[in-house]
Amino acid sequence: MEVPLTTVAPQPARTAVAAPSRSLRHTVTPLLVSVLAAAGVAVTYYTFVRTPLGQAVDTAVMSGGDVDHPRVADVLSKALQYTHLTLLALVCVLAAAFGVLRRRLDLSIGAAFVVGAANLTTQYLKSHLTRPDLDGLAMPNSFPSGHVTAAASVAFVLVLVFPRALRGTIGLIGAGYVTLVAIATVWAEWHRPSDAVAALLIVLACGGVAVWAVRMRRAGAPRPLQLPNMLVMAVLAVTGAVTAAAGLLGLLAVALAERGSPGFVSERFAFLTGSAGIVACVAGTFILWVRLTADEPPAGRPNLGGTK
Repeated sequence: MEVPLTTVAPQPARTAVAAPSRSLRHTVTPLLVSVLAAAGVAVTYYTFVRTPLGQAVDTAVMSGGDVDHPRVADVLSKALQYTHLTLLALVCVLAAAFGVLRRRLDLSIGAAFVVGAANLTTQYLKSHLTRPDLDGLAMPNSFPSGHVTAAASVAFVLVLVFPRALRGTIGLIGAGYVTLVAIATVWAEWHRPSDAVAALLIVLACGGVAVWAVRMRRAGAPRPLQLPNMLVMAVLAVTGAVTAAAGLLGLLAVALAERGSPGFVSERFAFLTGSAGIVACVAGTFILWVRLTADEPPAGRPNLGGTK
């Protein structure tokens, strides 16, 4: 008795699907952010240090920070008091150790790079850049701010080493802290607003390089933002938009006053205008940072088969 044979259709040989290549845009974006941030530092320096009107507006904002409210003055004083190198260095060491405990040595190295590169760059620029006497005040160069660089680099490091789901929340807290420090340095007449803005951009430029290095060693496609991070982005975006509009209009009024309309705006108005501009810059900087850090690909080998 013959057994019927069942013809089995030949199966195509299973070939490994090529690993998805890294998206060029996803890989290059951090470097693009770094380049734009560095260009922003150059533009800020030229506008507010190398031009007479820029110097006048910058100094007018700093000179208007005579705040009489005791509670506000106390908060600003404490923001400066707790921003010293020993405490910030301790926070950075703990952040790097936390990255090691998470088995993310790349993040620990990136954190160390951000802190070291940003603060060294700031100190180098402050000691090598010149401030021409264009307003007759003969003030020394204070560009960029070391205090703001230190505060922003610590906040950036904490965002970087924490898990993705918490990076937005940590970023929002860090943005509040950096805002206080930046405004406090202007209030105490240690720095002008342009010094704080440049410091933020320097930290962002160094952070972009660190994120680029992390992305280069991790395979896979970027993951979408999680809900907590999306909410933080919305809060920062609204805050940044409102304060940017107020700051731009206010700076225009201050510039017109410095051009030839003395008394057109008060010193207090100039200080509030500069503070609004600082808030907008902090919000924009942290939006970019949270977006860069929350967008990292997952660890592990690329997926060679189908999707699940």
